[in-house]
Order: sequence, then structure tokens, then C-alpha cells
Amino acid sequence: MKQADVIIIGGGAAGFFTAINAAEKNPDLKIIILERGKEVLTKVKVSGGGRCNVTHAEFLPKELTQNYPRGEKELLGPFHTFMTGDTIEWFEKRGVAMKIEEDGRMFPVSDSSQTIINCFLSEVKRFGVEVLLNQSVKTIQKDADHFIINTTTDTFSTAKIVVATGSNPKIWQLLEGLGHTVVPAVPSLFTFNIKDGRILDLPGLSTDASVKVLDAKGKAMLESNGPLLITHWGMSGPAILKLSAWGARVLEPLKYHFNIEVNWLNTLSEEDALDTLKDLKALQGKQTIFKYAQFELPKRLWQSIVKASGIDERLTWADATRENLQNIANQLTAGIFEVTGKSTFKEEFVTAGGVDLKEVNFKTFESKICQNLFFAGEVLNIDAITGGFNFQNAWTGGYIVSQNL
Repeated sequence: MKQADVIIIGGGAAGFFTAINAAEKNPDLKIIILERGKEVLTKVKVSGGGRCNVTHAEFLPKELTQNYPRGEKELLGPFHTFMTGDTIEWFEKRGVAMKIEEDGRMFPVSDSSQTIINCFLSEVKRFGVEVLLNQSVKTIQKDADHFIINTTTDTFSTAKIVVATGSNPKIWQLLEGLGHTVVPAVPSLFTFNIKDGRILDLPGLSTDASVKVLDAKGKAMLESNGPLLITHWGMSGPAILKLSAWGARVLEPLKYHFNIEVNWLNTLSEEDALDTLKDLKALQGKQTIFKYAQFELPKRLWQSIVKASGIDERLTWADATRENLQNIANQLTAGIFEVTGKSTFKEEFVTAGGVDLKEVNFKTFESKICQNLFFAGEVLNIDAITGGFNFQNAWTGGYIVSQNL
């Protein structure tokens, strides 16, 4: 039987960050990371298209929490202890410089996730943290003052356990065995599958829009805005991904069949759009409606909307009827699209679900139910919208756990 002071289950971002910080704070601790796969940090490797979206340039704890559909309230305190600025400083101290992109996402200057992986691997080596691969955990038992962990090949004894396994149903089951409640997992970040003639020929086109998810009666259940990207299978981009994250729990029972309303003019109302169209009729009478894009929309999108409004390509503004203008205004600001399913966003499969947050002390990230059991990362029922926020949750949780071991 192998002995350790701390065993960390999960060789991902949260597990490594916890191990390194714990070893730095207390070099005498014998720390072992158990990874079920044949390599560590696989999610870090593919994150951000292989560039690793480390965090997000949001430096106020309250503002930062607003990017977490689940965990917003619980993370406020922890973010006062360790957040974005601390993450940047932590990596820069170890020779990994960060840069901010226009949308606020932060990446290593190298634009390679391997930089982050190399940093972690050299740190665990420096501090003598043992990393064991192919260690799938089968059972966790709690005796008076220690835990016994059985894997496929070995048995371990430890005083403290950190679970940093992300969304792993098998581990959730073992945690239920220790008395925890697990909120069932549902997909969180996904794109919308839509087959619709209006967007069929527009893949790759992106524009700012506001989008509402409608209930069976046509009332808005969820709303978001931001860049909307048209893809070969439907719609994606931040406006859609935000809806999928905030709506993870309500869209699952609908089996991902529902309607959305898209306002291609973002915040402009149908009435305001109609007023502008009337001005165009008065001022640009000779121009054909189809030919010249309005409202700064991409030309292909404008032409698709004009067609969808039932307008002949040769019709001029002067000849447009009130009904024509009304149809265009409606298509621009309240186009209804039927969603018939979902697709995973890139390779970043994120789920909502995990250990019930009421059962965790967020000053220490320790279980309230089982002493000396700690959690970091997505094993908890915490998830974020896209943009580096899920990693920031992993860094914050890992750091706080490491200080309380």
C-alpha cells in the first residue's frame, strides 16, 4: 500500500494547480496525482484551439462571477482571494507571459498550450510531486482519520483527498457513496442546429445580434446578445453559446427542439427599423432595395433578409409598399428560427452538473459532509460561458484548496 499526505485524483488543470501550490506552501507534504488516462493535461492541450485560453481580462470579482451560470454566488468570496490578476502573476513568475485579445480572452504569448503544460510539468518535478498514470480509481473508503483508495493496479492510503476529475460520472458515484449529492450532468456549451433557407448560403458570416429563446407560447425564456456566427449546421458564436450555458437546464427537457427569435440589428426595435426604412424610401427612391446593404449589415445577410421578406430583387425603395417595409423590419428584428438539435462547441465539451454546492465550504473548498475531502474545478456543479472562465474557476479552487491542506 502506498502512503501519501495528499492524493489528488485527476491530472488536469485543477489537479496540477492544486499540487504545485500545495507543494510550494508546504514542501514536506508527500503529494501524489492519480490520472486515469495515459497522459495528463489533455483538456489543457486542446483548449482554445490548442492555444489554451488561460483566463479572461476581467479584474473585478463581482463582474467576473457574472460569467458563471452555476457558481456565481459561491465564487464571489474565492475570487477575492485569488483571481485573474493573481493567475497572470502566477504564470509570469514562472516565465509564462500572457496577452489579452480584443474580446478579453487571455492566452500565453507563445499561442501554444504546450507552454502551460511544460510549466506545470517542470513545477511538479521541481517540487517532487509524484504523477502516476493509468490509475483509474475504483473505490474510496474513509476510515477514522484516513482514506483508502483502490485503483485498477494499486492501493493508496492518505490523510487528505482532493477530487479534481472534472465531469466524471464514475467519480461522482464514488462521492455519492461518501454521502454527497450530485446534480445530474447536462451539456452546457453547445451550438444550435438550424436548417433554414435564410442562412443556408451564409456559413462563416458573423455579426452582432440579440437572440431570444422562446417557450411554447412564444414568450422569451432566455435572452443574450453578442457576435452570432452562422455555421454549416446552424448558429454559434458568443450570443448562442451564452444561451446554451445559461439555458443548460431548461433546454435539456425540450430535447433541444425550440424556437429562437433573432434581432440582426441587436438592440434596435422593429419600430425604429421601420422608421429608418421609411427614410430610405423617401431619400433613396431610385435605388433597388436588394442591391445595397443597410444598417451596416453584411451584404449577403441583407440580401437574404430582403429575399425572405418576399421582395423582388428589382424593386426600388420608391415602389416599396408599407407592407414590404413592415416585412423587412420584421425579418430584421424578429426573425423566428427553429432549432432542431445541438452540436458540441469545438472540442470543448462542458457540462452543467456535479457536486451540490450547498455541501461545500467555499472558504476552503472542503466538503461539509466528509472531513479532509476537497474539490477543485468542474467536479463541482460550477460551469461558465466560453472565454477562459472555466479555467479561472480551476485556478481559484486549486489555489484555495492548496492553502487549506
